[in-house]
Amino acid sequence: MSLNCGIVGLPNVGKSTIFSALTAAPAEAANNPFCTIDPNVGIVSVPDKRLDKIAKLVPAKKIVPTVVEFVDIAGLVKGASKGEGLGNKFLANIREVGMIVHVVRCFENDDIVHVENRINPTDDVEVINIELALADMSSIENRLAKNDRFTRAGDKQVREKALALKPLMERLRDHLGDGKPARSMEMTDDERALASELQLITMKKQIYLCNVDEDGLDGSSEYVQQVKKIADEEGTEIVVLCGKLEADIAALEDPEDRAMFLEEAGLEESGLSRLIQMTYKTLGLRTYFTVGETENRAWTFHEGMKAPQTAGVIHTDFERGFIKADVYHCDDLFELGSEAAIKAAGKLRMEGKEYVVQDGDVMFFKFNV
Repeated sequence: MSLNCGIVGLPNVGKSTIFSALTAAPAEAANNPFCTIDPNVGIVSVPDKRLDKIAKLVPAKKIVPTVVEFVDIAGLVKGASKGEGLGNKFLANIREVGMIVHVVRCFENDDIVHVENRINPTDDVEVINIELALADMSSIENRLAKNDRFTRAGDKQVREKALALKPLMERLRDHLGDGKPARSMEMTDDERALASELQLITMKKQIYLCNVDEDGLDGSSEYVQQVKKIADEEGTEIVVLCGKLEADIAALEDPEDRAMFLEEAGLEESGLSRLIQMTYKTLGLRTYFTVGETENRAWTFHEGMKAPQTAGVIHTDFERGFIKADVYHCDDLFELGSEAAIKAAGKLRMEGKEYVVQDGDVMFFKFNV
């Protein structure tokens, strides 16, 4: 699965403003429907207070956070699945990302035109979700036509796979035809494995981002509640933030100025920090740490990976020559105050090749190549 996140939504909902604040590398933002044509890509550091706490207890010359990639994809419009508004190009960009952040406009501003000339989050969400479902349905119909040839193939494995795919794709076609995302259809584990090969947009995990004005930050507005109702029905999450406010915060270079700005706005952390952390987790990504005098670094791994695989994140030689790993959890460091105290308390463990690495582990790999 791709380790990146696509920002999608109707035109003029604030996608590019939010992307610019995320990456502190301004994307073109303008009051016209197709301001963004080619997707903008930005690498974003993942905020992690644990890394800051580790640095206070195990000082290092360099602190390196982990990162996640965001892609700002141009606004979709009704009819995108049939090519409206350069829809085919934009839909192709969405297929390449690992998950979707669906930005929904939840504010009123007469100076910023709405593509439908009215603010209705429920309708806006429906437009995007239906277009994505229709795009997937078209893809499935094309695959079904090609799949029929493979059901008569001489190769037994090819034939059996095609025969297994046919009823699954027929069910998916009908499900998508009702405007429902593929991820909401009941499937066995084997069927999900087959469906993943179809590269359907609506199989991707999705969260909703409610872009509000400053008065709507408490999430109580009718617009936000409309999106929350949809998210609850889908079993997904929402993030509420003010794109304009986040852009103002991102423009401040001094961390102390940012902290003061947040305090004056009555916020404990920026909405973008919550968004980054949520997308990271939703992608199934977790973090382990390596520490030392030279560098304290956060490393990204997929949940469920074993010690040799996570060692390979640093270098393939680490995985190939893996012997063992000395491990403690960062919570033990925070509780006991030093690595010496961790060793004295017997909290430093030696783990082998079958150890499933946990989020927040501090790892010391031993290898031989």
